[in-house]
Amino acid sequence: MQATAGVRGSAEDEVVRLCQELIRIDTSNPGDHSGPGERAAAEYVAERLAEVGLESRIFESHPGRASLVARIEGEDPSRDALLLHGHLDVVPARREDWTRDPFGGEIADGCVWGRGAVDMKDMDAMILAVVRQRLREGRKPPRDVVLAFLADEEAGGKWGAQWLVDEHPELFEGCTEAIGEVGGFSLTVPGDRRMYLIETAEKGIAWMNLTAGGTAGHGSMVHPDNAVTALAAAVGRLGSHEFPVRLTKTVRAFLERACMAYGVEFDPERPEACLAEIGPLARMIGATLRNTLNPTRLDAGYKTNVIPQSATAQVDGRFLPGHEDEFFATVDELLGPGVERAFVHHDHALETEYEGALVAAMEQSLLAEDPGALPVPYCLSGGTDAKAFARLGMRCFGFAPLRLPPELDFSGMFHGIDERVPVDGLKFGVRVLDTFLDRA
Repeated sequence: MQATAGVRGSAEDEVVRLCQELIRIDTSNPGDHSGPGERAAAEYVAERLAEVGLESRIFESHPGRASLVARIEGEDPSRDALLLHGHLDVVPARREDWTRDPFGGEIADGCVWGRGAVDMKDMDAMILAVVRQRLREGRKPPRDVVLAFLADEEAGGKWGAQWLVDEHPELFEGCTEAIGEVGGFSLTVPGDRRMYLIETAEKGIAWMNLTAGGTAGHGSMVHPDNAVTALAAAVGRLGSHEFPVRLTKTVRAFLERACMAYGVEFDPERPEACLAEIGPLARMIGATLRNTLNPTRLDAGYKTNVIPQSATAQVDGRFLPGHEDEFFATVDELLGPGVERAFVHHDHALETEYEGALVAAMEQSLLAEDPGALPVPYCLSGGTDAKAFARLGMRCFGFAPLRLPPELDFSGMFHGIDERVPVDGLKFGVRVLDTFLDRA
């Protein structure tokens, strides 16, 4: 017991520093290769792994766009392998919008502040801290563990996970299960207990470019085929449309358990009724009750008195597992004649069963640190690199464990300003991950 406590203490001691140092490496990803890329962060991870004797490989899919992969030999290499993955890129941040430097990695109010603190350099740091300590102590996991620190997740993974899966699938040989981001975090419920949301599903992505054409001409004349008018009408129809509620098995399981925790009756005919009980997280959970469409960009013309011959818009669409066909049929009906759509990015929805030995290992590792923990499955409204790894046949989960204070708007931190992660949450996470790796 004394040796285990010492191991954990060391990982806890360095996880905060690792998180700070990763945040200070600007890996902003605007989605067009104009950012600094992930190379410096990948080299940082390679150096930290090399310090404890683990060899890794860096793959550059485009100048500066770098991902790192390493494999840790398990006690029983004949078993199926486990993938732990995290992305190194972050969405851009403007210094003037933040209370603190978004790339400063400062500690204030018990938190590490900065872009990537929750999305997802916190998990990168937790993986590094736990792996480094286990390697120093010579503690092998029960089976092979593949580590992947990835580029480009914030723009759909084309130059990161998707590229590796297409170009180097051999790196993930034997991997049947994967653990990634946006899961394992806590939500405080009545009785001073915490539900821990484990991601077992995520919506599909349909980022679409819409184009309407018409006749160019003078703004003072009548134009029955005005491209701007046609596009604006289509965008209005898409943006105001509300899809019907579709209760997937994951969302239903979450709502049933959440209602039980809050002492609210679950009504499958009115599943939105219990959302008010779960605070800010309701925004993310509510988005998993139905397909969604959100217009995000408009572009047309170059002068006020010139009718342009085309107009374009972009729309962020998300569809539930099992409801992709319904989604696109509705989109095409709403677009109407004369407006064409093309994909900016398209990826599938995911859903796996909340059962099996790996799920038990996640639950047991949470209960070991928080005996009152209530682990529950949930569906993510966004998307992660799990979409790429699922193409290789892996069961994918979101499990980046954090015990959070009840007042922290965790879901609002993703891509928001003043992103931060509690220091105690990081230390909790390394303890949980260490136990998890022993049981996985």
